[in-house]
Parts: sequence; C-alpha cells; structure tokens
Amino acid sequence: MDLNKLYFHHQLAVMRADASIGHGERAHHEGFADVIADRIGGYQRKLGAAASVAWTVAQLAPAR
Repeated sequence: MDLNKLYFHHQLAVMRADASIGHGERAHHEGFADVIADRIGGYQRKLGAAASVAWTVAQLAPAR
C-alpha cells in the first residue's frame, strides 16, 4: 500500500471515530487509526523521510 492510501485510510478511521456514538465503536476506529499511524511512521522512517519525526510526535500528542 502506498503512503497516500495509508493517509487516506487513517483519515477515514479518525472521521469514523469522531462520528461514533458508542464508546466501543469509537475505540475500535481509534485503534485502527493507531495501527495505520504506526505503519505510516514505519514507512516514513524506512524511506528516511524528515516528516516521520513530526508524524511520530503528532501521534503521541494527547487526545482532544
């Protein structure tokens, strides 16, 4: 999967989490977003992308 697809699926998971009514559903989508974020960070680090540091830091930021 290319990086743009990973970003796309991450954004969908975040939007689905935001739109979730129940805690379980929200947790599911947030968990999926976290898995994708890990893949994005790994892919960026593998490529030596400078954005990987910013992406990793953003994922560690406290939830809203």
